[in-house]
Amino acid sequence: MEQELESAFLDPGDNTALVCVDHEQYQEIIVPQLIDLGYKVHLGLSEEDVVRKLQTNRYGVVVIYETFKDSTLQTNPILREITKEPGARRRGHFVVLLSHRSATNDAMSAFVQSVDEIINVGDLANFKPVLQREVTQHRKLYHSFNQTLKSVQSL
Repeated sequence: MEQELESAFLDPGDNTALVCVDHEQYQEIIVPQLIDLGYKVHLGLSEEDVVRKLQTNRYGVVVIYETFKDSTLQTNPILREITKEPGARRRGHFVVLLSHRSATNDAMSAFVQSVDEIINVGDLANFKPVLQREVTQHRKLYHSFNQTLKSVQSL
């Protein structure tokens, strides 16, 4: 599956997703749903790989497994890397945290973890509709801000 996904080159304007999930069973549920939503998907299989991909590509959606490479929420290298990104770059990602402990759509936990959405692994069958709804809501919420930002940058 990885070769098939990695061969998809990213073009400006593409809907793109980076899946940082090292649990193969979860990958097999998430990736087809992202593809159904029209995303070009890359897998991030190590901390170094993910960091390189985040530095060289713009991903509309970044999915992070809370225990990526046997980490905890406090030691998760991908969450740490995302929160270190400059604000303008970070705002370009819609970050989803896959969690065993937090409930799907737990806004307070998402805020505390500096992510945009939490999806519980028990709800992975509903990943597509949850993501679609939340990304749409996120775009509506930030539409005016992004338009204003573009206007100011063009001055």
